[in-house]
Amino acid sequence: MKRRFVDLHLQPNLGDAEQTRSMLIKAAELGYRLVAVPLPMASMESFAKKLMAMCHEAKIDFASRLDLKPKTPRELLHQLRKFRRRVEVIAVACESKDVARQAAKDHRVDILNFPAIDPRRRFFDRAEAELASGSTSALEIDLKPILTLKGPVRIRLLATLRREIAIAEDYHVPIVISSGATNPLQMRKPMEMAALASLFDLDKPTALDAISKIPLAIVGRNREKLSSNFVAPGIRIIRMGRDCPHEGKN
Repeated sequence: MKRRFVDLHLQPNLGDAEQTRSMLIKAAELGYRLVAVPLPMASMESFAKKLMAMCHEAKIDFASRLDLKPKTPRELLHQLRKFRRRVEVIAVACESKDVARQAAKDHRVDILNFPAIDPRRRFFDRAEAELASGSTSALEIDLKPILTLKGPVRIRLLATLRREIAIAEDYHVPIVISSGATNPLQMRKPMEMAALASLFDLDKPTALDAISKIPLAIVGRNREKLSSNFVAPGIRIIRMGRDCPHEGKN
């Protein structure tokens, strides 16, 4: 079966409609079939409608995403209660160990993202992975820093990513590879994304799953949960009301 490739973290400047449209069109041209774009909290619905229309024009599927950046675990819990039912993908920027631990164990979190470049500010260790393995959270690796950083800083980041990938694989934590692109020059074809992932020791089959199978599963799972027919995992309303057959009726 042909793979459907996904960029789960495309970051155009939503204030620049032309740049946003250009990046969505380019994503389709590069071979992606679904993209997720982080929405601003203040006007999620209006931007989601605009992006959906742009994606329809570009003939690419759109998934709504929210990047939470809580300062404390308590703030994260508040944001999850408020926003979980309003978007298809919830990502948490783990900028402190306490937030990272809370995000890893919460089933409402889809994506764990560690934006810091400094290895001392990245908190994906074995304790974090063990918590994530008991939930549905995936570890997201953005490729933008690998493309933009140079010299010793880039080398240190790659070494850190190799360690994090090894830990994720040991604990069976799903891995998502995203572009994190903020302009068209940072976007790459899916096969190029997979090739770049080899720099931090991700083998090709796993890398391809990380830009197709895994992100598609995240979006599909949440679209099912957001459906009006969803009752619980594995339970859906098929027919209701007058459509339901009545026992004993002639």
